[in-house]
Amino acid sequence: MAAAAEGLAAYRAVLRAARRTFAGDQLMLKESAVEIRRRFEDHRGLAPGSDEAARALADAREAAHFITHMIVQATRAPSGSFVVKPESVHAGATLEVPSEEILSKLK
Repeated sequence: MAAAAEGLAAYRAVLRAARRTFAGDQLMLKESAVEIRRRFEDHRGLAPGSDEAARALADAREAAHFITHMIVQATRAPSGSFVVKPESVHAGATLEVPSEEILSKLK
């Protein structure tokens, strides 16, 4: 039962992250909820406690963190340009662009 509760907690965390990040954007809210649900349904049959299940839960936690800290929703200004307003959760967030050296290690 603990595995089911952990899965549900991870599912809710990803949904909360999407709701916060995409607040006010109905299309993204709807589409992200559908995608999140699909991803969790794809992993429904994993054996509790298995390495695959642990990996899927870790991926879900990472997705919630990524959505919260690395995605900033832009809004259209009256001038037609887009305005990005990062929040305090985005402070210090960086995304490393992989170098050729890093990419060669992945092969």
